[in-house]
Amino acid sequence: MNEIKQIIAERMKSIRQNKNLSLDQAAELTEISKAMLSQIERGQSIPTITTLWKISAGYKVPITYFLEEEKRDYTLMDFMGSKPVYAENRKMRLHQLFPYNPAQNIEMLYIEFESGCIHHSEKHMNGVEEYIFVLAGSLLLSLGQEVVSVSEKQAFRFRADLPHSYSNSSEILCKIINIIYYPPAITDVSHELKLGENI
Repeated sequence: MNEIKQIIAERMKSIRQNKNLSLDQAAELTEISKAMLSQIERGQSIPTITTLWKISAGYKVPITYFLEEEKRDYTLMDFMGSKPVYAENRKMRLHQLFPYNPAQNIEMLYIEFESGCIHHSEKHMNGVEEYIFVLAGSLLLSLGQEVVSVSEKQAFRFRADLPHSYSNSSEILCKIINIIYYPPAITDVSHELKLGENI
């Protein structure tokens, strides 16, 4: 079992047990099948980004809670040497920059979208906001009935507690920094879980 798969498996099982949920109850909360949740917890399957979003929403924890933890009071990231998480037939690549930290209520991601990539995201928890800075290329964001184009060197903030999608309709690679903010009412729950797991 590789490192990221093991981390996800351990966190998934620990969070479910801390919340005293059966696999049937977890499947109902996350809208992921009982069989798939069991496979992930046993390290037999690694979830896609879409699956992780659903699980994090169902368990009410940030997505990076399932990924690598910070081990020091400072962190220097060289994410190009890390293995990305893939989605949308490998047209979307996600690198964790800084995981969720209850002291700051945020997590930070670096994401690349190949030409033609479309990624649909379920709504996050109430009050969650996303901040996007486009490093290269351009990104189309669909927020309900509204579509917003964000170009290179532009930044955009939006409420993420509604279904939304990201797409790259240009012919060049789109690179973004994605910061996700979790309001205190949400992060308090996550903090309690984190302390319970001795992380």
